[in-house]
Amino acid sequence: MRAKRLLILGGTEFVGRAFTDEALARGWEVTVFHRGRHPAPPGVTSLHGDRAAGPPGLAALSTGSWDLVVDTWRGAPTAVRDAARLLADRVGHHVYVSSRSVYAFPAAPGLDEQGPVVAGSPDSTDSEYAPAKRGGELAALAAFGERTLLARCGLVLGPGENVGRLPWWLNRIARGGPVPAPGPSELGIQYIDARDVAAWCLDAAVRGLGGAYNLVSPPGETTIGALLAACLRVTGSDAELRWVDGAAIVAAGVEPWTQLPIWFPPGEYHDTMHQGDVRKALAAGLRLRPLEETVADTWAWLRTLPGRTPEGTEHSPTGLSARTEALLLGH
Repeated sequence: MRAKRLLILGGTEFVGRAFTDEALARGWEVTVFHRGRHPAPPGVTSLHGDRAAGPPGLAALSTGSWDLVVDTWRGAPTAVRDAARLLADRVGHHVYVSSRSVYAFPAAPGLDEQGPVVAGSPDSTDSEYAPAKRGGELAALAAFGERTLLARCGLVLGPGENVGRLPWWLNRIARGGPVPAPGPSELGIQYIDARDVAAWCLDAAVRGLGGAYNLVSPPGETTIGALLAACLRVTGSDAELRWVDGAAIVAAGVEPWTQLPIWFPPGEYHDTMHQGDVRKALAAGLRLRPLEETVADTWAWLRTLPGRTPEGTEHSPTGLSARTEALLLGH
């Protein structure tokens, strides 16, 4: 049987790299289209271009055909639109890595794929995250129709996480000492390993699945307490988790999600981020690796980096200052 031919628009960092690695492990022929800012993985065909430059930046994609294409773009929807139009007649199936941020805020607990979404346009040049992702969805649908799979991911973790959310917790806990832990410890969180996103999306695309799927762990399956306990175990740290009431954290002026990555206190933001319905994806074969594996593999990857610091993005957390930590530990 002929190996599948995969084109990844991106493919050199975090989620895109997870797709590249998964496809290569399956013996597929992989082409990555990227700007050349990061080295392409060994074993792929590398094409260079800048999607931000509009259609002229896609010249390297003017020829060639593939069984499927994966697009991870998070900026202006016009980039998704232009690439999808160019490739629609030469690619069998399309995967757009979208986000659960496309749902209108606040998202009710248990919201499924039929929930209301934000406004977006495939012709927009705006990069504001939620409407840009929705515009990207619409662009993909306009070009590929039922041949496009919309992977609405929640919080994505795992090795290669250049955002730095789980890396921040691992590095902080590895330093030891008392650590303010945002409570309550039994507060549920939803996340997905980037490698599980890639594996499921490739399987689903081969099967010809289309439409929107929420990709994240089931609500309540994992807690903030379990995550931080896993960080303690894999780092071998002597850190002491001191649980701080969520109301006290907010009262201290600490920003959830940015200064305390992954965590939101109970309420609308928590329900929106950590209470989504994922039954459709689970019924379609989504499989999730254990939390401990994600945390351990992320720690192993971090230790290969200078200073254990990922490169970071505009979404990278700021973390807690020593002064703020002391304030929280006083509660």
